[in-house]
Amino acid sequence: YEGAGHDNNGRRVASAWSVDGDVVTVRGNTAGDSGGMAYRTGQYRGKWEARMRAPVGDPDYHPVLLLWPDAEDWPVGGEVDYAEISDPDRQNVDFFLHYGASNSQTQTSRALDVTQWHNYAVEWTDRCIIGYIDGAQWFSDCEPGHQPPRAMHMTIQLDAFNGDGPYRPSEMMVDWIRQYR
Repeated sequence: YEGAGHDNNGRRVASAWSVDGDVVTVRGNTAGDSGGMAYRTGQYRGKWEARMRAPVGDPDYHPVLLLWPDAEDWPVGGEVDYAEISDPDRQNVDFFLHYGASNSQTQTSRALDVTQWHNYAVEWTDRCIIGYIDGAQWFSDCEPGHQPPRAMHMTIQLDAFNGDGPYRPSEMMVDWIRQYR
């Protein structure tokens, strides 16, 4: 999709995306322009999984795999960032579950070399939101009031977090994504 970037930092532009073989790459430039891509076929509960890596980059560029509300009613509709990388050395990954009108959050962090390929997944059951890295659980929130209220869809973004920059060019690569009922 195209338009304003995260928090109006830079722009989301189609030219930020490229494909080489089976790998899609999104690049962020010095002006904060990057990309976002959404799989608009959302669902209420299920499992989403992606294989991603992010080379060392600008600390203000965050590679993110997330679920976004189909109703476009954030924050009420929730947000599930099941892999967000803010560490410029790409040695740490965060999970954020946003919920409620006041954008409350639960989260966890894990040391991980995200310059290497890893599989990130989120499973949304009738009771819990559960996060996985390479098949091992690393996040769980089973509080009923924290669960998204309706359907969500998978999104891939490289978000600029520093106003007007300047930024160092950064990128993230995705090998595949999957969605399960």
